[in-house]
Amino acid sequence: MTSPASHHIASVLQVAGDGPGADASLVHRSWARCVREHGLDPARPAPARILPAHEVRAQREQLDRYLRLARSGMEDLYRRVADLGYMVLLTNERGITVDVLRDAAWDEPLRRAGLWLGADWSEAHAGTCGVGTCLVERQALTCHQAEHFDATHIALTCTTAPLLDHAGELVGVLDVSALRSPQARESQHLVRQLVDLTARAIADADFLHHHAAHWILRLGRAFGLVEVAGELMLAFEEDGTVVGANAGARAAFADAGRWRGGLAGRALPELLGTPLDAVWRLGGGHAALPVGGRLQHAALLAPRVRARTTPTGRPPAPARPAAAARPLPLARLAGDDPAMRALLAKAARLVDRGIHVLVQGETGSGKEVLARALHGAGARAARPFVAVNCAAIPESLIESELFGYLPGAFTGGRARGMKGLIEQADGGMLFLDEIGDMPLALQTRLLRVLAEGEVLPLGGETARRVDLAVVAATHRPLDALVAAGAFREDLYWRLCGATLRLPPLRERADLGHLVDVLLAEEAAALGVRGALAPGARARLLAHDWPGNLRELRNALRLGLAMAADGVVSEDDLSLPAPRPRARSAPDAPDPAGAARLLEALRRHRWRIPAAAADLGVSRATVYRAMQRHGITSPRRL
Repeated sequence: MTSPASHHIASVLQVAGDGPGADASLVHRSWARCVREHGLDPARPAPARILPAHEVRAQREQLDRYLRLARSGMEDLYRRVADLGYMVLLTNERGITVDVLRDAAWDEPLRRAGLWLGADWSEAHAGTCGVGTCLVERQALTCHQAEHFDATHIALTCTTAPLLDHAGELVGVLDVSALRSPQARESQHLVRQLVDLTARAIADADFLHHHAAHWILRLGRAFGLVEVAGELMLAFEEDGTVVGANAGARAAFADAGRWRGGLAGRALPELLGTPLDAVWRLGGGHAALPVGGRLQHAALLAPRVRARTTPTGRPPAPARPAAAARPLPLARLAGDDPAMRALLAKAARLVDRGIHVLVQGETGSGKEVLARALHGAGARAARPFVAVNCAAIPESLIESELFGYLPGAFTGGRARGMKGLIEQADGGMLFLDEIGDMPLALQTRLLRVLAEGEVLPLGGETARRVDLAVVAATHRPLDALVAAGAFREDLYWRLCGATLRLPPLRERADLGHLVDVLLAEEAAALGVRGALAPGARARLLAHDWPGNLRELRNALRLGLAMAADGVVSEDDLSLPAPRPRARSAPDAPDPAGAARLLEALRRHRWRIPAAAADLGVSRATVYRAMQRHGITSPRRL
């Protein structure tokens, strides 16, 4: 019986021998290149080529700034796919792996497979593969199992997307790989979309970083007031001269034909077909802007840093906005909920102001997500974000974990000592989650860090300077802890330079938007279709969500796992029954009684938000009342 490897080798040699036709697939073109141009033999597998450490360092140094920008995108991607057995790697333009996120339990098989720091995944060495072929074809792709050239790689599934810099130059590849993938190739479709979106987000982060001294106009579609991926961004001077465009803008205006010579140096009004005054009138908000005769959702970002030189001979821009729009990482956290919009507007004004922030909210309400958005919205975005859960680290270890220690500081420590989490955050942001659970003894040491900007490792005599943005978070009432003597008052006032209170999910008006966003994320991570049956959506919207966003994400993940075809039904959801509610007094009117509710729904043509506003209740109340009275919208029949 022919082995899978022998059959694969025969298939590769046949395709390479016949030569790829005009309509050959991307994989077959690559197979032919490997044999004809690179001189590779599928019958002679090449072992993983891993560069020595000093060469890897040299490769990393060339991409140092870009890698720091890309890291948060990689971490976000890894959180979405790690549970499915995937790892994430990033290579440079030569195909050399310069950053990796993986489960350390799989280190040995990952190293043997070449999914390792310093591994060479160029097509000339590794043959047809996710990274090497992506570098040649310059497009997002999946190299699934037997599509690999080398027979030793046919168990792998690799999904990749090209990484571009602010000017559109190829700088590397973002890759998600799995050692084993028994699923069909089609299962990787949503994973590829997730990788492609992350690669574009990294490129846009580089664009925003490069043009931090310029005005940025963002154009795109929106759900509520939240921008979606794939938007267009144009960087311009105060006189309207365009100085840069992201990939979305380059592609959009290239399609127009007349701008193929490039966008830099063009006048923004000429490019958009709208006066510059209309752009300035966007101010710090979001509005429709006429572009090429059509209205587009638009937002304006003010320069985040002072320009190195001041242009001369340019008239001041009329009606220049006084406040910047909410930076994109913050704007994406909410839909049309008024409380969240006000909170995010306040958060945007705190970015890069040197003010410590205290985030308060129930467990699972998104405190760390908000902190990461604050980090990503500011000038420190390229520097580390270090999260510390003060309640999760044992009290015996928290001091050494936070402050680090020198060699020989205590028995059982590392021979070379350890840099503490506070020092690791130097130049970036330190996120202190559940700060209310920090032991009193350590609160004194933390106060010194905040007050003097210095950290003293255990066993050390000389303090080290640190430059930190600090965000603390808690679900506990710190003022009550201060009154009870369980939390230092001076530390409390140091931490709460500004306080942001996240509303619980049950009070948010954008629950439907959040359901859609998290459903898409979880479906992409699981590689399934991802849709909700009407009954499931109604059940989700009627639930109280005591666990907030964390509970919602878990419920959607379980529902997708249980759904047979990616469409989550009400039976696929595992939610507790609605909590019993106190009955109204006998003479108290029911604000959402069956007759009154039905009348309001019909009057507003079954638009739930309008009916809820008319009745003076929340949307969740309307959904619960509809379920209680057995009322179904004709749109869902």
